[in-house]
Amino acid sequence: MRNDPACGTDDVSRSSLTHQGTIMEQRRVYGKSHWYHETQASSCPSEILPLVPEAAYVEDRFLLELTLPAAQAIACAPWLAAARQFYDFLFPHDVTVTRLQTFSAYDRLSTALTVAQASGVQRLCNHYAARLAPLPGPDSSRESNGRLAQITQYARQLASSPWVISSLSRQQLDEVGLTSHDIVLLNQIVGYVGFQARVIAVFHAVLGLPVRWLPGMPTLDDADPALFSEHQSLWQADLPAIDPLYASDAERQALATWQAEPVLCDLAPLLAQDAALLDAFGELLIKLPADSEHTPLAALLSARINGSVACFNTLAARWQAPAGLPDAARNGERALQAWSHNAPVVRSIIQAVQVLTSTPDRFSAAQLTHSGEKHLSTQQAINLLTRCAFDGWLNRLRIAFGNALPLAP
Repeated sequence: MRNDPACGTDDVSRSSLTHQGTIMEQRRVYGKSHWYHETQASSCPSEILPLVPEAAYVEDRFLLELTLPAAQAIACAPWLAAARQFYDFLFPHDVTVTRLQTFSAYDRLSTALTVAQASGVQRLCNHYAARLAPLPGPDSSRESNGRLAQITQYARQLASSPWVISSLSRQQLDEVGLTSHDIVLLNQIVGYVGFQARVIAVFHAVLGLPVRWLPGMPTLDDADPALFSEHQSLWQADLPAIDPLYASDAERQALATWQAEPVLCDLAPLLAQDAALLDAFGELLIKLPADSEHTPLAALLSARINGSVACFNTLAARWQAPAGLPDAARNGERALQAWSHNAPVVRSIIQAVQVLTSTPDRFSAAQLTHSGEKHLSTQQAINLLTRCAFDGWLNRLRIAFGNALPLAP
């Protein structure tokens, strides 16, 4: 494994993350066997550097200096440019905090690091840790610590177990002082960094590089099958939509543009609270390749694993072939494996999507090779899995912003 700035070394015992008045440590806990960062305030040494400080200064802040083969770089150029632009909107060098937009640069990068750690992709952890380290943290008051702890808990849950997010989770964010704009931004950060982690994992596999996951990261279980017992549901937002009467010209324009996009029609009134982010999100959506015959399959599996009932039921209602697959997916992994026993192409896609969605840190060249043996080219596999990673982002937004309500019989 090469020792580049974004990837770093495995020796982490000598480094920790600091900010003014607060220590954000990366340390080994042998009982848990993984790395994590603290959110509570404590004493601060004079100067402690992050594990890989140069990882903060990479030129490509989406792929983090991964060099793609020429064919893939050209084929993926449009959506990679959109993904890099989205990064710049989420993590600018200067952030102005206002009464309605209270998320500081520290809050943004701390959240990103939490999601990166939940994914287990070390290249990503090194980058966000290095960007976070020099920033001044919040004061050490009980209120600030409680706010940061709640944000961190929510981000970790949405990143690793999205199906546990509920109306209570949103209420708890409101109770620690987050505004509607803050909540939209928080969920976009979680979705984006999760997407970034999975794309990096796919390109690591293309290049034959291990992701070098953090020791002992657990395999995440699929969402409970009981969530999918209702075959028809209606998604209902649990956050206030933007009011066109009070919206800015940019917000009204973004809403009009992207509410016409079928995938975003119900999310746009919420996402329009940050017009620049909504425009960037829409641009990324339309530039992603979505012409694969297997795209609906990957989207269905992503929704099932992440627990997005609204996304799953919408896809299942439009499903055409192969027959029986949505019902098998509803019943869980064993039923799905049994159904796909005599469908080798579908089975290889199922396996790749499951690994990428549940444990991106363990995605490897083996999944791509197996898909290739089943008549998918490398670029076709990249297109399919990249779109699957974006579907995970959409799943999390629908889970975060509302509830899937069963339709009355």
